This record gives sequence, structure tokens and C-alpha cells, in this order.
Amino acid sequence: MNLGWWWRLFAGALAGFLFFHGFAATETAPNYSFMYDATSASTLSYYDYIIVGGGTAGCPLAATLSQNATVLLLERGGSPYGNPNITKMASFGAALSDLSQSSPSQRFISEDGVINARARVLGGGSCINAGFYTRASDEYIKQAGWDGRLVKESYQWMEKSVAFEPSLGQWQSAVRDGLLEAGVMPSNGFTYDHIYGTKVGGTIFDQQGNRHTAADLLEYANPSGLTVFLHASVHKILFAIKGKRRPKAHGVVFRDTTGAKHKAYLKQGSKNEIIVSAGALGSPQLLMLSGVGPAQHLKSHDITVVLDQPLVGQGMSDNPMNAVFIPSPLPVEVSLIQVVGITHFGSYIEAASGENFAGGASSSPAVEYMNNLDETTFRGGFILEKVMGPISTGHLELRTRNPNDNPSVTFNYFKDPQDLQRCVQGIQTIEKIIESKAFFRFRYEFLSWPILLNMTANAPLNLLPKHYNPSMPLEVFCKETVMTIWHYHGGCQVGKVVDLDYKVLGVDALRVIDGSTFNDSPGTNPQATVMMLGRYMGVKILSERIAN
Repeated sequence: MNLGWWWRLFAGALAGFLFFHGFAATETAPNYSFMYDATSASTLSYYDYIIVGGGTAGCPLAATLSQNATVLLLERGGSPYGNPNITKMASFGAALSDLSQSSPSQRFISEDGVINARARVLGGGSCINAGFYTRASDEYIKQAGWDGRLVKESYQWMEKSVAFEPSLGQWQSAVRDGLLEAGVMPSNGFTYDHIYGTKVGGTIFDQQGNRHTAADLLEYANPSGLTVFLHASVHKILFAIKGKRRPKAHGVVFRDTTGAKHKAYLKQGSKNEIIVSAGALGSPQLLMLSGVGPAQHLKSHDITVVLDQPLVGQGMSDNPMNAVFIPSPLPVEVSLIQVVGITHFGSYIEAASGENFAGGASSSPAVEYMNNLDETTFRGGFILEKVMGPISTGHLELRTRNPNDNPSVTFNYFKDPQDLQRCVQGIQTIEKIIESKAFFRFRYEFLSWPILLNMTANAPLNLLPKHYNPSMPLEVFCKETVMTIWHYHGGCQVGKVVDLDYKVLGVDALRVIDGSTFNDSPGTNPQATVMMLGRYMGVKILSERIAN
């Protein structure tokens, strides 16, 4: 058997997988009367709330606050609607491989050598992810100190618009049944809840394959209370210091695509605030650019220190993901994440499949392997494991003073040995699934488990040097084949940078509400909880506003 041919097949399929978590939207763009390009913004304006970042948290937050206040939502990217590449789930892949300045995705490479991406579009990560929708565990909600009833109401508020039950095809069904054979019990059927065992989760793709994003939640906004500016790059938060007991945020400076500068200030009022929802990279980056961060680091970039806060940019984590590709002798459905195995040892098992993983991977590291390969050779799927938590953490630092440039970020994958052990157990579970009776017809017998591992280990998954061979322990495989599943978080963590109400410690009238505040990634996939947090905090902030 010509394993070289199989290697070319595998590398091409993998190239597509690395960028297949594509970008789609509802077919008909909503007519948002409050949405404009930042070039139409006045040079000076005033609002009750200014939200920086129209992403997964920022959109539901803005929609909620607009019910009883004037809100400015500033998004550095464009609209998710009307892009010809993004209408259907089947056209996934274009966004993460698009390296242009207008792309809804901005690539970055961590200091660990892992290729990653951050959103640059209204709707944020919900526009470029795999669409899986699942809630945080009851334990996570309790540890976060959230009101369980309001959490549930907030999830349900979103679910009526953006969450759906997926239709399971034969390949995903085989993965589900293989998980049960592998001992990831019990079978929990379809549920949004985070419970041990094997389940079918929700998806933000509807039955027609259209993506529904956090931007869709703006349909609940009060149009007279909300202004959204697209292509608005916020350069700094402005603080009033003179005569103040401590610095008070009172405005922002943003620029449009022509480079023109605009200033937006808070109206008079003790309840008015600036809220940063720019994501796990963008939020700590903006605090630093505004003078809130480690003093020596800020001074090295000639940034005036407003508050010496050494914990800004600390606690950065990215859940390590490792995958195994299994070529299939049978046609398989195109599917993103639908089934998940929630294990007791701390690894989540998920899967994705397709007959043509190559779509949209024109700039991937493995592109040369895809040339001249027939599309039908890309049959198969990936079974992946993601480490919960994780325990390992790193840090973020500025590279430049330009907010459009990526900061430097280090995640320190597998620095903690428990993370590594969870990966090993996850990979061992994937082997059990592949060897199960349920999955038997979707694999070639001659492609043994060591061969499948070796194919993965030799693929250009990241920028790390390769040494693995099947005689080596799985710990080496985990370290050398580590990828991201785009669930990175931290940098403005609760108890370190913000308090339990997400108010930035040491300054007034400033909050951070997004995944940068998380100490651990919620549930198996975080997007539902990031959206929930936007709605949840919007309701809490409004109730405080009305009460006083």
C-alpha cells in the first residue's frame, strides 16, 4: 500500500481542517437602522455607556443596555452580513485562511509556536467558530458567583434566536456510539447542559445551514438607544485624574478607516460607564495602551502610567487541542462540532467531518500537499480532544502602541503536568472510539492506530520541531501536535484585574465584560457563556441604574 499517497491525502485534509471553522451568516441581513461606518461619526459625541468591542459579549450587552440608556458600540471590524463567502455552513473555511486587512479573522502566532486567530467582525468569535452551543456547568456558575436564575434566563434569551438542535449524520452518530463503547457514559441525548457522559450539543447553525451570530442579538436592541460604528478602532480610554480620588474613565479615542480621530465621552451621571468587551487579547491590550498595566512595561513603550496594575495581561490560557484524522472508505457528511464526550478525567472529545476539507484553505501550511488531489480523496473526519481548564497559564505583552497590531502572547501549553496527562487520556479515548464496533465502517483496516498517529505527528500543524515516532510516549505526541481550538481566555481575570461585578480594580467607571475575565474556559465550548455574560451583566447594570 502506498502510504505516501495517504500522507498527501491526510496533509491536504488537515490543511482544510485547520481553517474550516469558517464564517457564515444569516442569508438576509437585518436592517439595523443604528449601524454605521465610523467615517460617518462626529468628532465629538456623548453617551451613557460606551462599549469597546462588538463581539460575542458586546452585542448582547449593547442590546440590553439600550433598553434604558444611550449606548455607543464600537467595533473594529465590519458587518458579518452580505459576504458572499459566508452564507452557508458548507462554505466554511474562507475566513480563517483570509489574511487580508478586511478579513473577519486576524491571525496571530503565539510565542509557543501555535497558529491562532482572533475575530475582527461584528459578532466576534461567534462568526468564525465551529458553531457548537453548550452551557457552563452548574459548578462553574456557582464558582463564578453568578445568580443561577438570571444565568438561566440569560441563556434562554439568546437560545430563542441563535441556538438549534443539529441533525446528526451517520459519521457523527458513529462517533457518539463509539464514545459510549469507550466508556464515556451515560448517553445524555440532546442537551445544552454540561453533564458527564456523551451528548449531542446545540449549534448556532440552523437546519438550512445558516449561521446565527451574536450580531443577530442586536435585533433586540432599542434602535433609539443604540449607535453602532463599524471599522472603529479604539486607541485608548481617556481618564479624568485631576481632583479625583482615583482615575475615572470618561471617554475613548477611536479612529476610522481614513485615520480620522473621533472622541466619545460619557454623559454626566454617576452610573455611566465605559465597558471593554474586546476579547482575551484586545481587552488587556487596550487597558495597557490606556495606561492601566505593569508600570515598567508601559514605560518601555512610552505610555503614561494611569495605574500600575501588574496583573493586566497575566493568567493567559489556551485550552490545548490535539486531533487525529481518520480517512474514511465511505462518504461522510459535512459536519462541525455536534457530539461531545465529557469525561471524568478532564478531557472533552469532539469531532468534525467532511468530504472536502480543502475548501478555503488556500493559504494553509500544508497547501502544497493538496495540489492535484481529487476532491473525493478528502473523505474522513477528525476526532479531537480538548483539555479542560487548563491549569497552565502564560502572559500577554504589548509589541507596539498600535491597537491594530497583535500583542505578544504566551500560553505555556502543557506546562502543568496535569494538563499533559489529560491530553494523554484523551488521545487514548480517541483510540478506543476508532477501534469501536460503531466506528468500524468509517476507517481503513490497514491504517493502524500507530500509522494514524504518525500521519498526524508529521503534519504541519504548528511551528514546533517534530521528533515523534510511534515508539515514543503519547506525551511527546501531545506536545508536538498541539493546536488551538480558539478557546483562549484570561488577561483581565476576576479577583485580579476586575471584581465580581467586572469593575476594573483601582479605577472608576470602567468594566471589562468578556472572556478575558475567565479563570477557566466554561463548558466544553465557551461561546454560549460569553454571550450569556453580556446579557447577564446588561440586566444587572440596568437594574442598578433604575434602582438608584
